[in-house]
Amino acid sequence: MESIWITDVSPRDGLQNQPKLLLTGEKLALIGLLVAAGLRRVEVTSFVSPKAVPQMADAADLLSLVIEQFPQLQSTVLVPNPRGLERARLAGAGEISVVLAATETMNHKNINQGLADATRNCQDTVRAAKAMGMRTRAYLAVAFDCPFEGATPVPTLMALAEEMQAAQVDEIVIADTIGSATPGRVRDCLRVLGRAIPMNQLAMHLHDTRGLANANAWAALEAGIRRFDASTGGLGGCPFAPGAAGNLATEDLVLMAQGSGFQTNIDLGRLLDVIEFTQLKMDRPLGGRSYSWLALQKHKSDLGPRGLSQGPSES
Repeated sequence: MESIWITDVSPRDGLQNQPKLLLTGEKLALIGLLVAAGLRRVEVTSFVSPKAVPQMADAADLLSLVIEQFPQLQSTVLVPNPRGLERARLAGAGEISVVLAATETMNHKNINQGLADATRNCQDTVRAAKAMGMRTRAYLAVAFDCPFEGATPVPTLMALAEEMQAAQVDEIVIADTIGSATPGRVRDCLRVLGRAIPMNQLAMHLHDTRGLANANAWAALEAGIRRFDASTGGLGGCPFAPGAAGNLATEDLVLMAQGSGFQTNIDLGRLLDVIEFTQLKMDRPLGGRSYSWLALQKHKSDLGPRGLSQGPSES
C-alpha cells in the first residue's frame, strides 16, 4: 500500500490572517494535538515582519518550544528573505520555505518586488539555507490563476520551477493560492511540469474556494504526486488574494486518501480533537466537507477514540 506525505499548515498558513491572535502556548497546544493525531511534518510559523503579520510575531519563541517539546516532528517554517532566514537559523530551524508568486502583480502585493527580483531573492535564500544544512521548499504561488492578472501560463510556471530547481531546492510546492484550479488543469499542469521536475520533488498546496480542493488532490494523486499541504479544519486563506477561501482540509484529504488505498499514518478521530480545540480558540466554526459525518462516526458507540483510523504508515 502506497503512502502519501502530508504537511499540516494550520499553525502558519491557517492562522496567519485570522483576526483573533492566539497565544504562543495555544499554538504549541495546537501543534501538540497535530502530533498526537499522527502528523510528522507541520508548518509551524513564519519569520515575516511582525508589523505585516502580527499573528507570527512569536515565531522564534514558538519554534524553539516546538523543537524542545516535539523533537520527533519535522518542523518547517516560512522565511521571506535572507534576513528572515537568519532569524529562523537562530531559533533552530532545520527546514525553511520561500514563496515565489508566478506574476508581477502578486509579488508586488506580497513582498513589494517584481518577478525577477523575487526570483533572485528566493534563489539566494534557498542557497543560503542549503549552505546552513537546512532542507528547503519553494512555494510557487498563484500557480493556476492570479487574482490580479488572470490565468498563469503553464510555461511561466515551468520556467520558475526550473529556476528554483537550479538553486537546488529540495521540494517545489505548486500552490493554488486562490482555489481556482480544476482537476483537468491540475492534470495538464503536472503533465508538463513532470517533463522536467521529478514527481517526488513536487508537492501540492490547494485551497477550497470553489469546492474542488479534494478533487484536485485526487487529480494530483493520479498524476503521481504523493506530497500535499493541508490544514486541519480547512483553516486559512491568503491575506493578499481577495476572495480566497480556506485550505484543503486535512481531514478531507486523509479520508479520501485512506478510502482510496493510500496510507497516511494520521488518525481521523484525533484530527477532530484538533478541530474542536481550534474552533474553541478561534471562536468560530471550522471543519472540512467531511467534518459533520466524521464527528457523527466518532460519537457512535461502536467506535473507540481511534475508531476512524485505518492503520499506521509513514507520513
